Amino acid sequence: MSDRPTLRMVAKEAGVSVATVSYVLSGRHRSHTIKDSTADRVREVASRLGYRRNDAARAIRTGKSDLVLLSLNVLADPWSQAVADAVSAAVRPLNKTALIVADGDWRAVLSNRTPDVIFIDGVSSDPAEIAELEAFAAQGVQIVAFSETLEPRGFDVIRSGAEPRCHLAVEHLLAQHDRVGALTSRRSGFKRFDAYVNTLTAAGKPILDEDIEVFEQHPEGAYRAAMTLLSKPDRPSAVYCTTDFAAIAVVRAAHRLRIDVPRDLAVVGVGNTPEGEHLDPSLSTVGPVGFNETLARIMVGRLTDREGAPGEVFDFPWQLIVRESSRA
Repeated sequence: MSDRPTLRMVAKEAGVSVATVSYVLSGRHRSHTIKDSTADRVREVASRLGYRRNDAARAIRTGKSDLVLLSLNVLADPWSQAVADAVSAAVRPLNKTALIVADGDWRAVLSNRTPDVIFIDGVSSDPAEIAELEAFAAQGVQIVAFSETLEPRGFDVIRSGAEPRCHLAVEHLLAQHDRVGALTSRRSGFKRFDAYVNTLTAAGKPILDEDIEVFEQHPEGAYRAAMTLLSKPDRPSAVYCTTDFAAIAVVRAAHRLRIDVPRDLAVVGVGNTPEGEHLDPSLSTVGPVGFNETLARIMVGRLTDREGAPGEVFDFPWQLIVRESSRA
């Protein structure tokens, strides 16, 4: 243990004060009094000497865990993957580690450890769950929660305005096709699917059970549902999907069945994920623009200049983004 490099050893080798080394290696925003060349020299010396912070001692001393918790409901969803990638990249320069929790089990994790900030991608309307969220915020946990209904009580709230915009995807398809099918994760109490039903009804179109398939909430389940729908002898010529990963599954199933997209089948998803944008053909979708990068900045703000600030609402209006998968 006596051979372990210390802050004092790094400071001596770099020719700076211990306070300067501590500041540079803390990941905080760089002070105007510390030159870039000095900060680079400190990091080079620390790396050469093999200096590692004593994170356990630091957590006791500062109350910081250096953990950023991401509570994501469906890890296989490209939206979740894009959020994790963006936030991880944004907090890495601050020497923070992103910990991803599956199935939205944020309460169990917070009962055992306290992250420096947490993003929760869905909070139910259960009063007990909301009360627990508010209690954690009152204890000083920095929280960013995704919810269309929550009010910011000591934590930030992300709102998307998604449901009112999903109808744009269905209207876009109806403008070119008489029959529009749907892939959905559920049919009851789901506003994204309600948008499909309501838009078809308003257009005077029948809701046909044979044009609707329900998928399990993972890509394999979506692919199986897509194969079932597209293998029908009298299939719809357009498909609205309640997630991007379901829409991606439809495009892949179409390729498997040698159905040309968009010539023989138009497809639109929901979410505007990077994977959909880079698909061949690129995926038409409804979703926010620049969401992941902005969310990452909000998370970084909670770690730096907005730590402990009152909660705010950040609204991300959704829009229809027409790409190759639904162009006539």
